[in-house]
Amino acid sequence: MTTETLELRRARESSLTWRASLNLAQSVLDYGAKLAVGLIVIPILVTGLGRSLFGVWEMLGRLMGYMESTDGRPTQALRLVISHHQSQSEPAAKRRWVGSALVVWLCFLPLWIATGAILIWLAPTITKVPSALTSTVRVTCALAMAGVLVAALASLPESVLRGMNLGYKRMGLQAGLSVVGGLLVAGAIYAGLGLVGVAGAGVLLAVLTGLCFLTVVRHQVPWFGVERPRRTEVASLLRMSLWIAGGDVVAKLLLASDVLVLGTIMSASTVTTYVLTGYAALLAVNLYALAADAVMPGLAGIIGERSYARAALLRRELLAVTALFVTAVGSAILLWNRSFVHLWVGGENYAGPWTNLLLVVIAVQTAFIRCDAYIIDAALQPGRRVRVSAVAAVVALALSVVLTWYAGLVGLCLGVLAGRATQTIWYPLVVSDCLGRTPQLSSRWLARTLVVMGVLFAGSAYLGEQVVLQHWSIWALAVLLTAAMAFAVALQWGLPADLRASVWTRLAGPLERLGHRDFRSGAL
Repeated sequence: MTTETLELRRARESSLTWRASLNLAQSVLDYGAKLAVGLIVIPILVTGLGRSLFGVWEMLGRLMGYMESTDGRPTQALRLVISHHQSQSEPAAKRRWVGSALVVWLCFLPLWIATGAILIWLAPTITKVPSALTSTVRVTCALAMAGVLVAALASLPESVLRGMNLGYKRMGLQAGLSVVGGLLVAGAIYAGLGLVGVAGAGVLLAVLTGLCFLTVVRHQVPWFGVERPRRTEVASLLRMSLWIAGGDVVAKLLLASDVLVLGTIMSASTVTTYVLTGYAALLAVNLYALAADAVMPGLAGIIGERSYARAALLRRELLAVTALFVTAVGSAILLWNRSFVHLWVGGENYAGPWTNLLLVVIAVQTAFIRCDAYIIDAALQPGRRVRVSAVAAVVALALSVVLTWYAGLVGLCLGVLAGRATQTIWYPLVVSDCLGRTPQLSSRWLARTLVVMGVLFAGSAYLGEQVVLQHWSIWALAVLLTAAMAFAVALQWGLPADLRASVWTRLAGPLERLGHRDFRSGAL
């Protein structure tokens, strides 16, 4: 390999890292705003709706998650295709892919309407509300469905932006929309509009989001537009959309059925306790997903070029960063989540130490699963992922139902963990096949990482039940110190020396580049 080729590769790696860092910064900013809004709005919802109706709202939210899958997920397929072919120079071909996504969306619209009608009718039965609230729940469900439909269409321009590895160009926009959405929800509660008002706020927010993203993509992607697609292109995107939609349904069974199982077998109030206790762990998983998603467009381009050895090395680094993240955040949650729930919504909403521990372990398992799931999708092989996930969903759902009857919240968590073990074992094998079984895919080093993680989790879980903090400022400082210390321990003793150096270089590179960046040009 010539010196010039090496320099070009290093420059490209630096560019990919920089763009991934910008995408991550944008995602963290937006998610930080969403987190802040949620921390303020959720207590308002719990107080304004009451524990029981808040549980009903959470159950309806999970039902809407299933509704998202019935649109065929063409925008997700579009993002993957655009990422895979982002170096393609023919703008008309990309516009035809956008047209294909619209055609697929229209093809699935009748299914969406039929499924929605069934859910509207069954919603009062599923949520077990008294007869006096039947109409209210049905109207709420209908409005929530309208919000899902509008949001699906509105995500099309966003998918193009992210597929072109330009997600950072919307930096701050989603944050502002999160604030607007929080104000709309709070306004609906204070106006006494209840569940119907909260759902209506979601519809308004979806419309605003679509208009804003359309404006951004028109300015940042010169080729953006719609052209009449060829039949082969529609068929290709339809096949991928079907697999992604199927995978989305399976993912909802794995990730969202817990609340529905709990609400059906136990009560809406138990759902409230479960959701509020698991709120911090869910935030951690979502934050990780944003970080991994920021890396995927660049990695998809490398896989599309069949540079499997490079892709395998990047996966190794991604797994290492994942392990560091979940160790640091998981330790902080185990140590301080009881105090968080006590300060936030009251100690009566804390589900106990075993549920707290199991929810964190589920979050860790989910992060590692998603890491390989993203890579499988980036290789344009969603069908293989969905087949494995379907088996995991059946096992998880069956075990969750049985164990919830016998052990309540703890049984539910154990059922979810056991069911997802199928993905934990099988996904790395699929990734190995997608990346040509290159030797760089070995994950033996993870055993050491998991031992260090287990020791930190055990200590944090024990100490977390011994103290409850009474002030937000002390809690925030304690969380930061705990996460930083756990990260340092995991980095020093949890990773082999070569990987530790590689990860440190990867994390420090964007900061070094940022320090030398000339912002006077205004260019990113």
